[in-house]
Amino acid sequence: MSTGKKTKPSYFNAISGIALVLFLMGLLGWLLINGRNLSRAFKEDLEISVDLHDNTTDANIQKLQAILAKQPFVREAKIITKDEALKMENQVEGLNMVELLGKNPLYASIATKLHEEYINKDSLEKFRKFAMQSNIVRAVTWQTVVVDQMDSLFRKISLILGGISVLLLMVVIILIDNTVRLAMFSNRFLIKTMQMVGATRFFITRPFDIRAIINGFAGGVIAVVSLWVVISLAIKQLPELSLLYDKFLLGILMVGMVTKL
Repeated sequence: MSTGKKTKPSYFNAISGIALVLFLMGLLGWLLINGRNLSRAFKEDLEISVDLHDNTTDANIQKLQAILAKQPFVREAKIITKDEALKMENQVEGLNMVELLGKNPLYASIATKLHEEYINKDSLEKFRKFAMQSNIVRAVTWQTVVVDQMDSLFRKISLILGGISVLLLMVVIILIDNTVRLAMFSNRFLIKTMQMVGATRFFITRPFDIRAIINGFAGGVIAVVSLWVVISLAIKQLPELSLLYDKFLLGILMVGMVTKL
């Protein structure tokens, strides 16, 4: 009886440790497998400004906006008038540019957003040439540094998260293995007795293997429930995180957390 009481705390600690590590691995996995959705959200939110000449009529602006909106590579094309541009700039700078300069120095523009697959140097340059064919367009601009660094940044993040996930999985395996070893050590006299009466290795190790499977399964279930609660609360507080929510991939991740596959 005393041996059993001594081993119970180790099982409890093992289950808790496995659950904690699997929970952390699940969070990383959730971000990793849904990284493409996050990448798409960032890319499709990149705004390309099609600046127009100062004397462009409203009718011509609307015609160009309609042409751009119909292109298969354009996700959104919104007209920004001079007054709207001035209002936004005043809010950003915290001053009145008309009072400061005596006039509105900004131009009307068409704020354009492209589909994810077109957010790269070559496609953006092609879009610039396409838009510049119109004689009412004076310039096409976007945040060049963001585009240059975006793909590289997401690749690095994916590699880092993947590496950490593999490391955590190794920690889980080591925890389970150590639990089995500790259990066998605490029952070493009983095991020795069983060996002396001719018990096979399989017969001796089977209870410990079963206990290790139960510990791993219990830790996985606790981790999955915890992950589900955290994700649900996070999405409730920040609805934008729903961009990362993929039920199918999340289901595969949770099954993997329980089975350790």
